[in-house]
Amino acid sequence: MQTPSDILLVDNPVAFSNLDMDSAVISDRATYEKKLKKLKKRLLAVQQAYYHQDKRVVIVFEGWDASGKGGAIRQLTEKLDPRGFQVHPIAAPDADEQGRHYLYRFQTKLPKPGRIAIFDRSYYGRVLVERVEGFASDWQWQRAYQELNEFERQLTDDGVRVIKIFLHISKEEQGRRFIERLENPLKRWKLTSEDIRNRQKWSEYEIAASDMFRLTSTTTAPWHLIAGDHKWYARIQVMKTVIKALEEGVDLSPPELHPELVAEAMKEFGSL
Repeated sequence: MQTPSDILLVDNPVAFSNLDMDSAVISDRATYEKKLKKLKKRLLAVQQAYYHQDKRVVIVFEGWDASGKGGAIRQLTEKLDPRGFQVHPIAAPDADEQGRHYLYRFQTKLPKPGRIAIFDRSYYGRVLVERVEGFASDWQWQRAYQELNEFERQLTDDGVRVIKIFLHISKEEQGRRFIERLENPLKRWKLTSEDIRNRQKWSEYEIAASDMFRLTSTTTAPWHLIAGDHKWYARIQVMKTVIKALEEGVDLSPPELHPELVAEAMKEFGSL
């Protein structure tokens, strides 16, 4: 298997075995909602700082089917200015995209200055579903680790903040959520025969994900593995992880008023 030659990987890559799934719980709704409200307000302030400073962000969400990616993204973006972000749900490439390099359709979705691009599944599909399901040859997915690292290094070298999140749930919890979807008429559309086929290859996906963590968790774009069996806990951890990564090394002070704007306002209103 090809390994990155000149990419700085993290010393202690994330691993499923390091997650304490049992203690990752928030059982009180009032506590959950209080934490969530505070974090959403803080994230909005961060978004405004990024907007005023023309900073760009890419947030990647990966994880098991039914791991809560959609719910986490909804909570993450609920209070943000909708003009400042875009969510890209990623499905199988269409005929035109299949005839191009697999990174092409992601390059066209990169954020403009001051914007956030959120990928609900991502370019890491090359080393996950395409690897396991045989949509990519061994040579294609093996060389992809280097390509993905270089792609993200180009982004970070250009000033883009890259945040990568993987939501992990147990196979038992996934089974419970699949059954819930079957029994709830409003959620049945979420479950497909493909989800069930993927579940049958759980161990293969687990190996593929572990290789992905080991070979693409870099110092500038590390993976953040989050326990997702309990949705409230997972959503809070996603918010905390994103905020911490965005705040690092960034001036969050509100922009100063422009002197000309102050003069115009004082002329119109008399005082501030």
